[in-house]
Parts: sequence; structure tokens; C-alpha cells
Amino acid sequence: MQSENYSILLIEDDLSLGQTLLDLFKSERYNVKWCKSGHEAMHYLENSVVDAIVCDLMMPGMSGEEFFLRIRKISKYDKIPFIVITANAAYDTKIRQLENGVNGYLTKPFKFQELVLKVKNIIDHSIRLTKTNDKLSPHINEKFLKKNFFKSLHAILEKNINSTIEIDEIAKELFVSKSTVFKRIKAAKDCSTSQYIREFKIRYAIRLIEEGETNVQFLADSLGFNSLSYFSICFKKYTKVSPKKYIKSISNNP
Repeated sequence: MQSENYSILLIEDDLSLGQTLLDLFKSERYNVKWCKSGHEAMHYLENSVVDAIVCDLMMPGMSGEEFFLRIRKISKYDKIPFIVITANAAYDTKIRQLENGVNGYLTKPFKFQELVLKVKNIIDHSIRLTKTNDKLSPHINEKFLKKNFFKSLHAILEKNINSTIEIDEIAKELFVSKSTVFKRIKAAKDCSTSQYIREFKIRYAIRLIEEGETNVQFLADSLGFNSLSYFSICFKKYTKVSPKKYIKSISNNP
């Protein structure tokens, strides 16, 4: 692997360590962008593509964990290899990051050679995996794209669960056209996009009810319905019973 062909996003608020790591990766002939906060890194990624991210965990404003979870909800960034570096040696913290899905975890102080090798190996593996996926049959690739599309769509809808989100905004966050959104939902679910969004909200309401919520007005307001009556109509159309009857049935079946 020729490292000069690959780019690293380094996120580190410690100026001394950041400069050291910047110089280190440049000496290994990587293209490196050093950001000093999660917000700066998010702004950089809007118009840039990187092959790996090395990120401090404990930073003011936006922690490394928050940054990781945020970019993993965006399909454009959800496969970028991600390595956490941190002074937090707590075992529970390390396990939580690994459960979140980070690809590597190093506790400060660490040997610089170890970090360099982790980055090299993780990019190398990612490149090989990409090449393998490119060789998959079109049918398999299409199945993957559909699964990834709905996973990302659900994350967007849940993030905007208490408001009305426009199709333009959904398409922008998914990095596809509006017509692609319409076509994929119609092909996979045989319904309109607006119906799919309404039913997603109703399923979310059902989940809240099953977790103990009994206030129908609160449900309607929390899910962005413009009136209680409209929420009740949509709920009954989906479940065949009114919200109050559904809540009662749940209460009678602990």
C-alpha cells in the first residue's frame, strides 16, 4: 500500500500531541487534515473524503464518541475506518466504544509505531474489502444498497421524529435524488413516501405506548402530527383500533 495515496482525518484538541501526530503521519507520506474539534471535523467532511479517522475521545463541545455516533448515521461516512485515542484507561469506556463499532482503540500514552501500524492495517483491510464488494454480483450489491438505504432513512426519520421533514431534506441527507427516494420506497414497500413516513411515526408511537406512555395528546405532539384527530385517524388506519383502545389493551395485558 502506497500511503501517499491515502488521507487521514486527525481530530485532536491537544495542540502538542496534535502537531506531533500530524508530523508523524506526514513522515509516513499520508495526506493529513488536522481538526481541533468535532464540529470543525464535521464541517471538513461535508466537502471532503478521507480513508481513515483518528480521533481523541475526550474533547470539549463534541466528544469523540458523539462525533463517531453522528457520522455513523450518515451513509456517506458510515464505512470510514475509525480509531479512538484517549487518556481514559477505564475498561468500561473502552468496551462501550468497541460496542459502538469503532475499529480501533488506543490508550494514551501509546507507542507511535503502534498507531501507524493500526492505521496502515485498517486502511489496507478497508481497501481490500471494497475491492471484494465491487466483484459481487449486481443482485447482491442491490440487496446491500436497499438495506443500507432503509437503515439510513430510519435514522433520519427518527432524528426528525417530532417534526415534519421534507422529501428534499431526506434526499439530501441520503445523497440521492428525490425520485430515487420515491422509487426505492415504492419498489420495496409498495406505498407512497408520505404513507411510509406516517406509518414509521405510528410504529414509533406504538413503541412509546409499549414503554408506558399513555397520553395520546403527548404522542401526537411528540411525533409532529398537526392535530390530535389526524394522529388518531392515522393510528386507527394502521392498527385498526383507536390510540385509547390500543393503550387500554396494552394496560390489560401486562
